[in-house]
Amino acid sequence: MQKKRYAIVGCGGRHRMYAGALVGDFADYGELAALCDNNQGRLRLSAGEHGAREHAADEDWLPLYPESDFDRMIREQRPDVVIVTTKDAFHDRYIIRAMELGCDVITEKPMTIDEKKCAAIFDALKKTGRRLRVTFNYRYSPPRTQIKDLLMSGVIGRILSVDFHWLLDTRHGADYFRRWHRNKENSGGLMVHKATHHFDLINWWMADTPQTVCASGTRRFYVPETAERYGLTRRSERCLDCPEKEKCRFYLDITQPGLKELYRDCEEYDGYLRDRCVFSPAIDIEDTMNLVVHYRKGPRMSYSLNAFCPKEGYVVSFNGTRGRLEHTTLETSYVSGSAGSKVHETIRQGTTIWVFPHFAEPYPVEVWTGEGGHGGGDKVLLEDLFLPEKKPDKYKRAAGPADGAWSILTGVAANRSMDSGAPVCVPDLVTDLPEPDYTDMPEW
Repeated sequence: MQKKRYAIVGCGGRHRMYAGALVGDFADYGELAALCDNNQGRLRLSAGEHGAREHAADEDWLPLYPESDFDRMIREQRPDVVIVTTKDAFHDRYIIRAMELGCDVITEKPMTIDEKKCAAIFDALKKTGRRLRVTFNYRYSPPRTQIKDLLMSGVIGRILSVDFHWLLDTRHGADYFRRWHRNKENSGGLMVHKATHHFDLINWWMADTPQTVCASGTRRFYVPETAERYGLTRRSERCLDCPEKEKCRFYLDITQPGLKELYRDCEEYDGYLRDRCVFSPAIDIEDTMNLVVHYRKGPRMSYSLNAFCPKEGYVVSFNGTRGRLEHTTLETSYVSGSAGSKVHETIRQGTTIWVFPHFAEPYPVEVWTGEGGHGGGDKVLLEDLFLPEKKPDKYKRAAGPADGAWSILTGVAANRSMDSGAPVCVPDLVTDLPEPDYTDMPEW
């Protein structure tokens, strides 16, 4: 069996899951052919982490390319697939160019950050005929797959409305206000970068697509006034040299293992500061967001995202023609890139499913469990990506460009609605978008 060759562009924290899989558990099926990044320090760090497993005497066995030589990397290394794990705002650039150069693509979520870049990706798909996968790992998490299974079973009938409320805590939530995510030009804000997970889950759970979005949002917590209420009056722009760091509960030690190697030691190459102040006036994303979304088949959803809560997780409730399903999840909090941080592992004692049938007693459902990142979803996703023989999947968890588009466009529409104060029609943002390949769902 001939192995597929994979090149990765973007060597930040998220790329490690894919690179580690290709030189580890899935090395018999795929080969890590090259790495590409705009930061030479992170390139060398990644080569040492992933190349040294088999070539301990030679850190540079893995071909490394600066961002400016992306085309040359494709030409010389001839990868079958390019994995895109760059800053969100650059996803479209590498997705499109990789397809133009004859490669299929796997991209981290979100697929891209606005409607123009989304339309450009679909133009490239039509012109090149290449394939694109979007890695929605939450679909593969056992509890979320179980919700899909229950809804498909008809236990609450046809879905009529949804309440969905996501909480980010003051460790993980705050982290978005330190990093490049803090500016919409990089991330699309939390409505795109983070909520793409949430909107995709709803689209996939209901097998439906959004039609109109009415949204409001603001930044109320991560503002200079909050810092002043905490008595943090002599703040620096970054934690490293901040005179308030001894008493600031949001202090991030950039010299701790993991963060030091990936960010502090690499600052000299591109000037990126990983530990900016979460109360900076330079931030332009929201921390408090509320939406009402209308879906094509009729359901309505009320949604909220708050990024400064004392706990991490979500509550989602589906109201159907035959009853109500309630699902609550608590997750571990984490700081991206920090050594030993557990990426969204599900806390079992805080994760529940209840069914409330019409005219009958409610009952709890034993929750499916898994181990590892994103509630056990990362491991199952990697199997689906890299194993050559695909298992039949009645839930249709594999996500393509249509799934990626409808997910981000809920968030894009939310951003437009927050700016204008008016509802936004999602299909008007990118015309002629195909419907995703969803499962059949109960009609009654």
